[in-house]
Amino acid sequence: MIPKVLLVNDDAASLLALASLLSEATRAQHYELLKASSGHEALRMVLTHDFAVILLDANMPGMDGFETAEAIHSHPRSSAVPIIFITAHYGDERHRLEAYSKGAADYLFTPVIPQVLQTKVAVFVDLTRKNLELQAKTRELSLLNQDLRVQRVQDLERINRALEQEVAERKVAEQRAQALSIRDPLTNLVNRRSLIAQLEHAVATADRHGGEFALLFLDLDRFKQINDTLGHEVGDELLRQVAARLLAAVRVSDVVARLGGDEFVVLLEGRGAAANAARVARKIEQAHTRPFEINGQRIATSTSIGIGLYPQDGSSAAQLMKNADTAMYHAKQHRRGSIEFFREDLNTRERERAQWVAELHAALEGKQFELLFQPRAALPDGAVVAVEALLYWRHPRHGLIAAARFLPDVADRLLLEQVCEWMLGAACAEAARWRARMAQTAPQAARLSKVVMAVDLALLQIRPELAARVLAHLRSCKLPAGWLELEIPEHLLLDTRDSAAVLRQLKAAGVRLTVDDFGSAGAALAMLRELPLDAMKIDRAFVRAIGVGRGTDMAAAIVHLGRALGLRVLAQGVHTAEQLAVLKSLGCDEYQGELLSPALHAADMLALLQARCGAPTMQIPPTTSPNQNQAALSTPKKRGQSR
Repeated sequence: MIPKVLLVNDDAASLLALASLLSEATRAQHYELLKASSGHEALRMVLTHDFAVILLDANMPGMDGFETAEAIHSHPRSSAVPIIFITAHYGDERHRLEAYSKGAADYLFTPVIPQVLQTKVAVFVDLTRKNLELQAKTRELSLLNQDLRVQRVQDLERINRALEQEVAERKVAEQRAQALSIRDPLTNLVNRRSLIAQLEHAVATADRHGGEFALLFLDLDRFKQINDTLGHEVGDELLRQVAARLLAAVRVSDVVARLGGDEFVVLLEGRGAAANAARVARKIEQAHTRPFEINGQRIATSTSIGIGLYPQDGSSAAQLMKNADTAMYHAKQHRRGSIEFFREDLNTRERERAQWVAELHAALEGKQFELLFQPRAALPDGAVVAVEALLYWRHPRHGLIAAARFLPDVADRLLLEQVCEWMLGAACAEAARWRARMAQTAPQAARLSKVVMAVDLALLQIRPELAARVLAHLRSCKLPAGWLELEIPEHLLLDTRDSAAVLRQLKAAGVRLTVDDFGSAGAALAMLRELPLDAMKIDRAFVRAIGVGRGTDMAAAIVHLGRALGLRVLAQGVHTAEQLAVLKSLGCDEYQGELLSPALHAADMLALLQARCGAPTMQIPPTTSPNQNQAALSTPKKRGQSR
């Protein structure tokens, strides 16, 4: 009797492909391969055939693989038939656990390695053949003399136990071989062999769908020196920690592999491969700026990264690997710890970004940043009630440029926080100078005490230490906390667990809190109720839409929402008298924009305050910028520019 193997797959192409992988083994190992295209067909065949093993597709329409396996094992005839699941859902732990709970003997991912599939099938075929032989011999023994039967049965039982032990040992060995065939034993990352298989699959997928993907080739700098000086144990631990940081820098769907030594590869699939590759490479680069802690030692290293894009930089997996490696070599030659694309035009863009960041560091050290100030007035009387500090950069070549032009593409969080720290300190210092200048005149001092300095925290993340840092600036400038208003972009408030405690500390100290650009990030009303806010600032897009379509209705809804939440409502980007008239009729509390005044230098802003705070409260007419401010105000109005 010839052992039989059942192959179940609803996809005709997959069924044919898997059958072709087993065709040669079918002839060589003398077993019969039967095929079924659905779970129902498989159940009918199980009722009429005995199978050594069933290869079952996990994902099928109608009755899926898990339901089919449960039905097969529920019947006494087939309850012990081993089932190997085959699926394309790589790394889905939930599906794997469900398969084993349904009695799976194993779980394979496509593309299947032919030798692995053939070997696994051969184990069960061999076991079945041995069992069939054992059954035949048992029947033969029943015809022999009764006196010899006991001895023969004992011999056969001993042989059977030996065979079962051999099968079990072979299965354990195969499992170990399988793990070693796809994983690097030191880091548990994907190894070279598995990476090449996945890379070839990515090439086939990209060719079929007209897609793209990126390959990052990484090499640790100074690894040989570290390994030789501190020993192989430290070197191995360094590689393990590097692997952990790489995994933390990518998505779950991305592939991180170790080729050997200190070489790593990251495979990024999906749309926007070039932009995503640069972002991930910078994230990895930044992760390596922190020293590694190993056995009480701080070890500093960096990683040089070469980037290749498919299909632009190679027509095959091997060529793309070679070109990404070449790009990494150029990165190491250019500057250790740098990033290089294989294509020069992308390198130019990346070097421009790196130069921009380097110039920002120099701007901090060279005191090239400065603040301009834009007033905010109350409605309906027009009294100045606040001044917003806006960040500008006095660039050596490009002149005065607004924050919106030089900050959005900066991924270095530490640099952004340093810039924001400077901005916060400079705004507090300027407010203290104005207070000192106007304190000499009692009427001015009394009116100025009601004017707050507003600072946008768009560059910061709300972390536990924020409150202490803000209050430290106020103390160093001897400025009452009520003089400061923090404008916090709506998207920073979405995680109320992290922000609520910090904002309550600031609120308790007397700092005013405003949610900026309201309506741009979809914050929930529950969030606004939980946080200790004083005001909400209507996003300029809603102000711009007043008088267009249902734009006025949207602005009215936001004003009414603010009223319901007990918050003052502020409007930014007010450029026309018509917009102002509508906002006034809706009951908006304050407004800001070119209609009131453009952004001014500190001296001009102080002069405006002295003029307004020394006179009775009145409607402020539009103010034109002095000539020295025109260059700063000629750029489009984005974040960091005039509101």
